[in-house]
Amino acid sequence: MAILGIESVIYGVDDLEACTRFWDDFGLEPVSRDARESIFEVASGSRVIVRRRDDTGLADWFDWPGVKLVTWGVDTPEALEALVRDLSRDRDVRRDEDGTAYAFGDDGMPFALRLWAKRPVVSQPDAVNAPGCIQRLNQHRKWRSRARPKTLNHVVFFSHDYVKSFEFYRDRLGFRLTDHSEGLGVFARANGTYEHHSIFWVNTALPVAPDAQGFMHLAFGLEDIDEVMLGANIMAERGWTNTSPNSSGGLSRHRITSAIYYYLDNPNGGEAEYHCDTDYLDDNWVPRAWDWKFGSLLWAHNTPSFFRTDNDNWDMRFDPEGTSLEPFRKDARPALPSGLDAITAQDEHAL
Repeated sequence: MAILGIESVIYGVDDLEACTRFWDDFGLEPVSRDARESIFEVASGSRVIVRRRDDTGLADWFDWPGVKLVTWGVDTPEALEALVRDLSRDRDVRRDEDGTAYAFGDDGMPFALRLWAKRPVVSQPDAVNAPGCIQRLNQHRKWRSRARPKTLNHVVFFSHDYVKSFEFYRDRLGFRLTDHSEGLGVFARANGTYEHHSIFWVNTALPVAPDAQGFMHLAFGLEDIDEVMLGANIMAERGWTNTSPNSSGGLSRHRITSAIYYYLDNPNGGEAEYHCDTDYLDDNWVPRAWDWKFGSLLWAHNTPSFFRTDNDNWDMRFDPEGTSLEPFRKDARPALPSGLDAITAQDEHAL
């Protein structure tokens, strides 16, 4: 039984035309568009669905534009039915005619599950040369014309109780703990993918965080740093910026995940992330607990000051049992929504 990753997301936006243009420029493959919605996809088959906030078919779970619903792709009909049976023990689960299941997590955030034939993705990054280490001899690197995201790697949400948010996904959906940035948030991997994390919950108590649960960013996997740089440059040329005072800076690398990244302010809500060279994991991985400042970033020219640290020593320890989460557990547990009335039946434009 495996969840393969993000099958689709639905954005609720204020300006459908501008938000559609953003994804065109970002390099997503257009699938369809009309007066109501625009649909894009990446090579793996994951889809980005953009609708006006007053016409998403969903409640406005938070007060700003962004991802309103994540649908997780499940590998087999048997696995999907097993997940639905388990969820139905203690919460309402609504089904569409195609079998898609909708429910709430213990933190009150909605999600969906759907059978998904995820497409295989094949990449062939060029070997990298370095002084004294020749990996590409008498061979020129490939040349690109634009960035084309291959995968929809992960989604990030703000959570009042990131421990509670994670534990629901671990205990009920089979997600794996990968790393804990103590006090900042927790990373978890869907059990059917090797990418470092499929979801990350960020503590709403952080100085840059809103005092409300909601969407932060969506990340897209690219083949190599050339493609990340090309995407960043094209987006800048077309007027899309990275100017938020709370952004994680320009082109840089995360310490925890090893990923090279570049964030962009996104009119769809939050930020959109290009990234490459992330860590890939399986169930032999041992989770780690990190100092939240040290683990976040390697370099970034405009990182918020509270993220910066002069500590050059690795402030990390192995945490196979996840005991580092315990001090960050909240006493106040928000009530689980009693029904799914706010998740309305979908029409022919559905997910």
